[in-house]
Amino acid sequence: MDRRTDDDVLDAVGPRLRALRRDRGITLAALAATTGVSESTLSRLESGRRRATLELLLPLARTYDVPLDDLVGAPHTGDPRIHLKPMRRFGMTFVPLSRRPGGIHAFKMIIPARPEPREPTPQTHEGFEWLYVLSGHLRLVLGERDLTLPPGEAAEFDTSLPHWLGGADGGVVELLILFGPQGVRSHVRAGPHRSSHGGSRR
Repeated sequence: MDRRTDDDVLDAVGPRLRALRRDRGITLAALAATTGVSESTLSRLESGRRRATLELLLPLARTYDVPLDDLVGAPHTGDPRIHLKPMRRFGMTFVPLSRRPGGIHAFKMIIPARPEPREPTPQTHEGFEWLYVLSGHLRLVLGERDLTLPPGEAAEFDTSLPHWLGGADGGVVELLILFGPQGVRSHVRAGPHRSSHGGSRR
């Protein structure tokens, strides 16, 4: 049973916020610009000189994309069920499978069926990504490579390379994704492999 008092929980918020920000590689100035909370207020909040309030924590939870409970370290209720909250981005569905702030994040990603193939629009960002195709055929455009991955295939790549994910044949694609910030890599490795579908494992 969690015997912490409310003061104990609130006193732990500042160090947790500082660790999360540093783990994400975000400066106080950048965080202030994103959240609308002044840099001095954020600094006092992290050092414990400012008591956490809902007004301050809500924009931080949105910016870090974590549940509010994770920021305050709320005690577990004893309910073992995980309440997943799907998100829709870029026309695809992302189901977060991990709740731990920072480090490697796990997602289930669902790419919907399309009657016409999408035109690839490669993007870049900091981080490292590992993916595993559960069902369907994934088209992975990575730099100058255009790969098709069938179910059971995996790929791992630095997301600073231009990359794009989509359906290879117009059908639904389901995959698992592990994403880590720059410098954090998963320990799963896949050797070179050619499939009959023209894809390769990296």
